[in-house]
Amino acid sequence: MNNITRFVSAALMVLTASNAQATGEARVEVRGGINWASAFGITVSEEFLGLGAGYDFDIGKNTFIGPEVSAEKFLVDGSDIQWSVGGRAGAKLGDATRLYAAAGLTFVAGDSSPYAGVGVQQSFGRSFYGRVEYRRYFDVIDSNVAGLAFGLTF
Repeated sequence: MNNITRFVSAALMVLTASNAQATGEARVEVRGGINWASAFGITVSEEFLGLGAGYDFDIGKNTFIGPEVSAEKFLVDGSDIQWSVGGRAGAKLGDATRLYAAAGLTFVAGDSSPYAGVGVQQSFGRSFYGRVEYRRYFDVIDSNVAGLAFGLTF
């Protein structure tokens, strides 16, 4: 199965989940941020823009879990799209704040890398929120790769 097929399958799963009988909330967001890689004493960074989608299922009064997908384009000529599929689980801190851990796989140019991260999401009304997420990528040859993403939905 190629990366695009995996991404489309994951996106369909997320969209189908929004029609399920469970309580929760769907989200589609505009994402942006920066990834940086360090190897052999050299650090390189690249900014990106993209889209993300997910669904959070309520699994208790103050906890949630859910799948998410994203596609991000690095703002460098000739760069590939970074596709990610994964999930997140976390705690609701009041009515407007969610603190979570995330994990999944990222695909770029035929290679894949698992990731793990943490984030916080803040609601600013019924259908508007912002979030900040840190990710650490693993299995990247001879380098340490991490990223910081910001998301907004309307």
